[in-house]
Amino acid sequence: MNEAPPVRPARTLPPIPAVILAVVSVQGGAAFAKDLFPALGSAGTAGLRIGLSALLLCAVFRPPLTRLTRAQWAAVIPYGVVLGSMNLSFYTALERIPLGVAVTLEFVGPLSLAVFGSRRALDFLWALLAAAGIALIAPWRGEASTLDPLGVMLALFAGACWAIYIVLGGRLSRVFPGGKSVATGMLFAALMCLPFSFAEGLAARLTPPLFAAGLAVALLSSAIPYTLEMMALRELSSRTFGILMSLEPAVAALAGLVFLRERLVATQWLALVFVSAASAGAALTARRVSPPVEA
Repeated sequence: MNEAPPVRPARTLPPIPAVILAVVSVQGGAAFAKDLFPALGSAGTAGLRIGLSALLLCAVFRPPLTRLTRAQWAAVIPYGVVLGSMNLSFYTALERIPLGVAVTLEFVGPLSLAVFGSRRALDFLWALLAAAGIALIAPWRGEASTLDPLGVMLALFAGACWAIYIVLGGRLSRVFPGGKSVATGMLFAALMCLPFSFAEGLAARLTPPLFAAGLAVALLSSAIPYTLEMMALRELSSRTFGILMSLEPAVAALAGLVFLRERLVATQWLALVFVSAASAGAALTARRVSPPVEA
């Protein structure tokens, strides 16, 4: 009797390239989304992207919407509303300021959460470095004054939503772990965004080619990076993951330059370096924790 051949483990992408590809995918998706603003508007693009992301995630994870407990509803609804607010405010900011600047400002939210939750002197150094970056990028005078102040405020608000999203995501994971919770949260994010999208005329403006473009944005900004990050987190520590994520402002600036022809002035590039360095430093010197465990 012949023995069955051994089953070879499926080949997966190494974790560090997976995270880098996830970062490139997210920022490439943001650049692609900004190209849709003239046709769909920022709110229309945000609603289309989040709505399609919700449908994709629900198709994959099939969340048990009819069997959720009261505690799970109480955790997932605010998580989704904050997720929707973060995306809507970021896209609205992106309509007014360059991609690299918007991502740099948004990054201040989770960085502040990481730094100000500590009492160590070294973490205050990272806070000062990030504050220096914000001071450089703020529209005070000279070349930086060309930045739209409302765009700057919206990007900072998106960063604050990102910090709250991290806190709420931690709570959600304790009562509703896994991809099903993310899919459910994305549904509520879509419900939060779509009224603004329809008010901006999404239904009247949407055509089959624009729908296909919105699907591409949803894949690049949500489905692909989420899959790559989950793959990487099986093997990477949260510290290494955080350091790699600090590449996002730089990748965003490059994506803006290559795909949108957005050129940053010297002080804006320096601000980007400061915020990225602060993020990498905060991740590098964070207290050691166990690698995340897949739910």
